[in-house]
Amino acid sequence: MAESWSFLDTPEPNFRPLVVIELAKGTNEETIKWFTKRIVDKKANGGAQLLVKPVVMENGDENIYLVGASHLRLLLGAETVGLVKECHDNSMRTFTYSSRKTFKDFADDNHNFLTTAECQYIIKHELENLRAKDEKMIPGYPQAKLYPGKSIVRRLLTSGILVQIFPLHDREELKKLSHSWYGQVKVRYQPLDEIRCYFGETIALYFGFLEYFTFALIPMAVIGIPYYVFAWEDYDKYVMFATFNLLWSTVILEVWKRICAVVTYHWGTLLMKRQFEEPRPGFHGVLGVNPITGREEPVYSSIKRQIRIYLVSLPFVCLCLYFSLYVMMIYFDLEQWALYYHEENETNFSSLMLFVPSIIYAVVIEIMNRIYRYAAEFLTSWENHRLESSYQNHLILKVLVFNFLNCFASLFYIAFVLFDMKLLRQSLATLLITSQILNQFVESLLPYWLQKRHNKRMKKRMSSLKTDMDLPLVEQVNLEKEMGTYFGTFDDYLELFLQFGYVSLFSCVYPLAAVFAVLNNVTEMYSDALKMCRVYKRPFAEPTANIGVWQLAFETMSVISVVTNCILIGMSPQVNALFPDSKMNLVLTVALVEHFLLAIKFIMAFIIPDKPREIQIKLDKLEFESLEALKQQQMKLASESLKE
Repeated sequence: MAESWSFLDTPEPNFRPLVVIELAKGTNEETIKWFTKRIVDKKANGGAQLLVKPVVMENGDENIYLVGASHLRLLLGAETVGLVKECHDNSMRTFTYSSRKTFKDFADDNHNFLTTAECQYIIKHELENLRAKDEKMIPGYPQAKLYPGKSIVRRLLTSGILVQIFPLHDREELKKLSHSWYGQVKVRYQPLDEIRCYFGETIALYFGFLEYFTFALIPMAVIGIPYYVFAWEDYDKYVMFATFNLLWSTVILEVWKRICAVVTYHWGTLLMKRQFEEPRPGFHGVLGVNPITGREEPVYSSIKRQIRIYLVSLPFVCLCLYFSLYVMMIYFDLEQWALYYHEENETNFSSLMLFVPSIIYAVVIEIMNRIYRYAAEFLTSWENHRLESSYQNHLILKVLVFNFLNCFASLFYIAFVLFDMKLLRQSLATLLITSQILNQFVESLLPYWLQKRHNKRMKKRMSSLKTDMDLPLVEQVNLEKEMGTYFGTFDDYLELFLQFGYVSLFSCVYPLAAVFAVLNNVTEMYSDALKMCRVYKRPFAEPTANIGVWQLAFETMSVISVVTNCILIGMSPQVNALFPDSKMNLVLTVALVEHFLLAIKFIMAFIIPDKPREIQIKLDKLEFESLEALKQQQMKLASESLKE
């Protein structure tokens, strides 16, 4: 077995614990020996060539292991995963060990050349690429079948032998990041480069988008306040505000693409080549051969998957949408009851009661969204998608469709069926503010309080142990393995997406929506930072070049907002007075204006380049150099073959 870190041991000076592996308690000794041997074996023998140290817990168990790597191993791993670093000439190039001297800040004794997030990402990549050779099963577990090329870690996870793998926090780095990020309450930019170095590009890009979106909302908030104060019922004055809103939504999304390209270029992820996707851990099927890789792997019929999607998942989603509409009608019954109660009593209490149905409905919406999310995850997993990207796309589609209808159906019904602008204003304000308060409480404050309580209990239990063990390390591992798992930026982007809908869809009715959105996002930056640093386990870094499918989701929402705002303006009494004789002329005029605004929107999206010119030139230059290098290599091979 790997050398143990007992409580009297001192760690090797060159061993830096980066990743924690937790095996199930009572795991077969034969399995542990085999797995740890594969981790430390040389690459030539099918191993990962990493360093492993068991952590002996207070009860004597050795089911937790720390994984690290030598500096040389990490540099070779950086080349394997295709990390991009800055060179001395300020260009960004894919790192290779042979040309390491050409990269800025590189030195043989500089162990900070790679960020901790990059080091942990490399170790994760190497562990996930440990593959079975001639083993037919996991030693000690005959039911856990293996075949050549199968990822060992994925099989251990699906078999329940491996409980979890997570990166270890660096307490000193975390303390510095926490202080610069949320330790001081003052208006300033977030330390995105530091966040990226510690948590990776995906999380840093989310916080970058959150910050950008908050600043982009400020003009809408500033303009919306006087419109709210001085022109509440003058809908003709809202035409300018709504038009500005529609152009604003297009410009901010297009400008974000450019900012994103600049940021990810300097981070190196804009140039990273996409890794070949392996089958996701939950994918199962009959053993077959992948025609691309030639490896043996599970094969599942696409026809069976389509049957599951269209005959089970789709009807279930439609049923959930119907139930959401049914709950919406109950909400309107409550609104009617509250109105009757107010008309009969006309007291301060009855005035407050007018807001109760909307508050209850907002709470019910949040509960339904969370319950549906679990159902959508189960269904998407049951559909048995081979790739993680396919799984995520189907999950996002299900969740977005339901959340959009669940959150906005009542507003559309009030606007276009009941034609009650006063109720629309009231409902929009109540839904927006209530959902923001609930999200802050459920996503940040409650988990932080629960984690703080757990930490106190754990520290008390660890300090009561009468041993000479290395308490800081064991305590840290114990605390972190019990912390909640951060499942990615899905929920964070979803919250911003729904907020964008509240701000843009009915902007001409409630201009203050942008004001509340700004206030919420400022607190969201601090609460999300606290959540990442104090509540959840450190997530593995995931290189990314953009916000992915969420860019399309926001752009789709902005297109829908053009239609809704045009119809709302067309329904105003002032606009109706312009067409007293023919409603058809009114409809045609509104449709013409809507098409004109959409045309402007798409023209602007086409005119504004996705990448700044200097970034595009650098990308084209790198592509030219790589083609020239390939051409030179081919000519060299051809000349050598002619000599022979």
